[in-house]
Amino acid sequence: MSTFDVLRQYGTAALLRFAGAVVLFLLLHLVRIPLVLTARVLEVAMRRVDGFATRQASTPPRKPVNDFFADSASTREGARVHA
Repeated sequence: MSTFDVLRQYGTAALLRFAGAVVLFLLLHLVRIPLVLTARVLEVAMRRVDGFATRQASTPPRKPVNDFFADSASTREGARVHA
């Protein structure tokens, strides 16, 4: 069925509704593309931040975390003085 057959059988309003539906379909998909790309970029960024946080949390500290309660191997002479 051609466009002119639809126009003759169903009228101008039906043809305009169909054309409007096709245009709306295309516009919604064009709006969707940047949103999908933004979601992909956020996903990659969140994975990198998660990997960084996991690496930082799973490695032991290089120096004592709390110098006030230092163990006997790393005490300085004045470390146990309470004034």
